[in-house]
This record gives sequence, C-alpha cells and structure tokens, in this order.
Amino acid sequence: MAAAEKTASLQLTLPPTFYAVPGVEMNIYYDNIVLTETPEKYRFEVSCNIGTVEQDRWTITPTPSDVGQHPLSIKVTDANGTVLGTAKTVLHVSAANSGSLRDTCRLLIIGDSLTNATTYSNEIARLLSTPGNPKWQMLGTHRPKSAAAGVAHEGYGGWTWQRFVSKYEPNPDGTNRKRSSPFVYVGKDGKPGLDFKRYFKEECNGNTPDVVIIMLGINDCFSAKQDAIDAKVDGMFTQSDILIKALQAAAPQAEVGICLTTPGNSRQEAFYANYKDRYSRWGWKKIQHRLVQRQIEKFAGREKQNLFIIPTELNLDVVNGYPVNNGVHPNKVGYQQIGVSIYSWLKSRLEE
Repeated sequence: MAAAEKTASLQLTLPPTFYAVPGVEMNIYYDNIVLTETPEKYRFEVSCNIGTVEQDRWTITPTPSDVGQHPLSIKVTDANGTVLGTAKTVLHVSAANSGSLRDTCRLLIIGDSLTNATTYSNEIARLLSTPGNPKWQMLGTHRPKSAAAGVAHEGYGGWTWQRFVSKYEPNPDGTNRKRSSPFVYVGKDGKPGLDFKRYFKEECNGNTPDVVIIMLGINDCFSAKQDAIDAKVDGMFTQSDILIKALQAAAPQAEVGICLTTPGNSRQEAFYANYKDRYSRWGWKKIQHRLVQRQIEKFAGREKQNLFIIPTELNLDVVNGYPVNNGVHPNKVGYQQIGVSIYSWLKSRLEE
C-alpha cells in the first residue's frame, strides 16, 4: 500500500505527501518514521533532488526555485547494509505568495491540550501575517491569555473526539472539567446534540470556516492496551466520523485537515516524570506509530471529499522540541515546528 508502506519490524511509515514553503525550515526526523527504541542503530538513505541528509534527519529550507513537487524516498539499512525498509512520499513546495489574491482565510482549529497551549496557533498566525498571504481570521470561543492578537481556537486539555461530539454540561462553571463541547446544544427535543450551524451562527457571527484543522487522538488512544490498539483506534474513528459528518453538513465548502498524531518525547524519564510506571515512552510510541498508520489509511485519497492529511508527525524534533520533563507536550521549539507543518499544508490549499 503506497500511502503507508510498512515493513514487518521497523514499520517505516510515510504519508503520501508533505509540505514546505520557501524560507521556512522543514524536516523529516528519522525517529518519527520507524518503530524502534534505537533509531541510531540504523542508517537512513534519503533520495531527493533537494534537501540535505543529516545524522538524525533530512532537512530543507526551500528557495523560490524549489516550488513544485519533489519525489522523496527513504531506505533504511542495518550496520551490515541489509535493507530493512523502503518508503516513498512527495514533497510539495508552495510559492510564498500562494493565496495572496484571496480576500480572506477563515480558520477553525479543534484540539486537545497541545492546541490549548496556543503556541502552534500563534505560530500559524505569525506565518500567515508575513507577506504573500491573504487576510486571516481564526474562529473559536477559546482565547487563552497566551493567545496572540486575533488567535482563537477550540482546544481543551484532555479532550477527545468523543467529548467534542457529545459532552454536555448543564451547569458549566468556566473550568475545563465543567465545560460543554462548544458544538453541542440542547435541541427542540430537549436533548443535547451536535449543532455546528448554531455554533457558526452564535459564536462566529454567522461565518463558516474555509479551513478546519483538527488535532486530536492522543487522549483517545493514550491508554490503549498494547494488544488492543486497533480496537481503541476503531472507537476513535467512530466518533471522528460523527463529528466530521456534522461539520461538513454545516460547512460543506470547508477543507478539513486531519493532523497526524505527533510523536512523544524521546526521553523515558519525561514519561516517568508525568506518569511514573503507568505509561512508558516505548508503550506510547507503539500506540502513536500505529495510530498514524491508521490515520493515513483512513484519510488518504479523500481530497474530493474535502478531507486532507496534515503530516504533523514528521517535522517535530523529539529531543530538542521537548522539555526534559514532559512526555507528550512539546516546548516552544516543538510547538513552532507543528505550526510550520500546518502552515505549509495550508499554503498548498491556498494555491487552489
């Protein structure tokens, strides 16, 4: 299967396409594409007509002459040169002025604690404010103190697809614990249910988004038993289908980008600091790697349904992009890399 070519052991996994923009650094970190605790034991050979191979990553800061499509393939070998896996993807470099002729771009970002931190949303806003971009507007009711001017989203710590689909709190108190899904309202039948039309009307001044970015999956699957990862993902997809169907019914023109779930901190001690012996770095890596494979299988090739994959898992430095004491929440460097990945995908959509 081309979308996520896998080999039995290392399970080398790449999305069909990843994105970049001139002047903005983009990377593929090798640790993020293979299922191993010891990526340093393997050799990664990257074939692409642009970019640079380094010890732990392939990296590029494109120039304007790089705009276009660039096939990229990766071969992994052991110390003896035995080939353990190969995979292919395409780097899509969008022009820096893609979308500059559009009047405006309205974004709705939905997510969990990584979105609640607001750092990657701030980075998207910063990049969209550089020359060559349309005016932008972020829709949403959540504007934490750390939000830059104009930045809003629907990102809440601990949230899952299911919470956004069904959580209703009759007596909200403003805290994260006692909060309804922003998309759930009591209907004429007296029962709570998803109502994106009402959300857009009441919370967004009647505006609907041009683009919806959804970064969920960590809380849905983090506690999965190792022999039941797929069952946990299946349950998550049941909820994601409900949310996406309701969203697209209310905003049929919106392009929906699904962020591939980000890898965790490379340090086991960071997981111990957060979870003691309950959850390990290797345990989460096995879940996250499988989750990314399943997300690619489910959402690849659905562009005609306005569904897209945002490869947020490639361009995140699991060493320097994380603090030493947090398993799944990046530091500012890591969050900005997530923002760059989303912005680069967004620029490819603004080209259209």
